[in-house]
Amino acid sequence: MANTYTQLYFHIVFAVKGRRNHISKQWKDELYKYITGIILNKNQKLMIINGMPNHIHILIGTKSNCNLSDLVRDIKANSSKWINEQKFIKGKFEWQTGFGAFTVSQSGINNVIKYIKNQEEHHKKKTFKEEYIEFLNAYKIEFKNEYLFTDE
Repeated sequence: MANTYTQLYFHIVFAVKGRRNHISKQWKDELYKYITGIILNKNQKLMIINGMPNHIHILIGTKSNCNLSDLVRDIKANSSKWINEQKFIKGKFEWQTGFGAFTVSQSGINNVIKYIKNQEEHHKKKTFKEEYIEFLNAYKIEFKNEYLFTDE
């Protein structure tokens, strides 16, 4: 679009169905590369991706024509299909329904990158559920505890 200038950053978080520890250290880098390809093929900018065996964090810069829900749907659908085709786990791999997406200001990018980079250290002190609820509270997103992670 001519004369349209945007700088939109999103910190995206989603979990393995049931928050199971299915993402193995042996193949997580391959998964991250695969997800990177999906994001780049959608003409969006990946800043960083990292996570734990039961969830991932992605920081992306988006263009004005990006539909975030469609992008996350494509990331989750294509990556779960790829994981299943690779037979990385016994049984069927699935991502949990839904996702969290939180806007990031230009001045906050470096802090979010450090946060995502240090997931292993961070989760020595906090569970994924505790982390996720902290995000929801920090961004003043109303939620009901009984509806969080209902597809376990």
